Amino acid sequence: MLSERILQVQPSATLEITARARAMRAAGEDVCSFAAGEPDFDTPAFIREAVKTALDQGKTRYGPAAGELVLRRAIAEKFRQDNGLSYTPEQILVTNGCKQALYNLIQVMIQPGDEVLIPAPYWVSYPEMVRLAGGRPVVIPTERATGYKLTPEQLAEAVTPRSRLLILNSPNNPTGAVYQREELQALAEAILRHDLWVISDEIYEKLVYDGAEHLSIAALGEEIYARTLVCNGFAKAYAMTGWRVGYGAGSPEIIAAAANLQGHSTSNVCTFAQYGALAALQGPQAELHRMRQVFGERRRLMCDALAQMPGLGLAPPAGAFYIWVDIRATGLNSVQFCQQVLEQYQVALVPGRAFGDDQHVRLSYATDHTTIAKGMARLAQYLGHLAPLSVGDGKR
Repeated sequence: MLSERILQVQPSATLEITARARAMRAAGEDVCSFAAGEPDFDTPAFIREAVKTALDQGKTRYGPAAGELVLRRAIAEKFRQDNGLSYTPEQILVTNGCKQALYNLIQVMIQPGDEVLIPAPYWVSYPEMVRLAGGRPVVIPTERATGYKLTPEQLAEAVTPRSRLLILNSPNNPTGAVYQREELQALAEAILRHDLWVISDEIYEKLVYDGAEHLSIAALGEEIYARTLVCNGFAKAYAMTGWRVGYGAGSPEIIAAAANLQGHSTSNVCTFAQYGALAALQGPQAELHRMRQVFGERRRLMCDALAQMPGLGLAPPAGAFYIWVDIRATGLNSVQFCQQVLEQYQVALVPGRAFGDDQHVRLSYATDHTTIAKGMARLAQYLGHLAPLSVGDGKR
């Protein structure tokens, strides 16, 4: 007999599509996948070497549930240098990826029936995490006209007496939107006015393009700092997705509660992996910059190709490694679109329904130039096939 809470949780559409694409490849099909949300680069060599050294030094035992002190100190220094934020090691929790930081914080913040405000499109796990905590996700749709960003007016309209928390993600998955200082300032004022807390998911902070800058909402003053919980990790910027090292930072009381929860669930993050994360922070950053430059080139290649295709609309992303594509002119919903292009043209995309918007699809450009060129040509062929078929009549 399964519990009510797990029956409410939907499986991850991104993992489903990725698994389907892998199965087709295993069967010998030539699939161009733009589904996975992870870099295709190897983890930089100096990080791998640091873990080998840690293993040789016997860093293989249990550690503090909150994380190795040396790593928490390094994360605190990273916050100071990169984000202008002052945290002590006691305000930092090292977690099994950024995902566990988000999960733990939602669990310790939310009472049954509390409302959590989530701008859409959103990362697929936010609503499910809220449901698992007994909360109610309140989805706030955003539009291409505002760059898929939440406005203070939308936030104010969604607030009720049960509203407890806002989840903010910048740079955003799936849209690539990056909030500017004045936009964050206006949101911060609304958050404080309505007595909300905010979880700021900043996992893509290092991946910004064309002069865009990442700014943490927590850096906009003492009041909003006190009301913000920042989540981040090493997966995206350092190509360390499989290492499962992330972190959360914020109020000492809340971080201590989240560490207590972690102590009774997973306990400490893999000890030697934490020394790889330490090396990532303290070592040379040239490889990070190189990967970001390559992502920027791929972004231009894919955006240029998509902009020439009939029936598609997009707002060029300023960060992360995704493009959020409007398909409403095709008359198909996102699941139909993705199923057809995968089965007929062997191109794997992720349906926007998983992100709270069934009129869009997500493409990841975390793949090589050859795959992008081939996949874009196939997608153009697919759209050309659709073109004579009453495109945009909404009846398909």
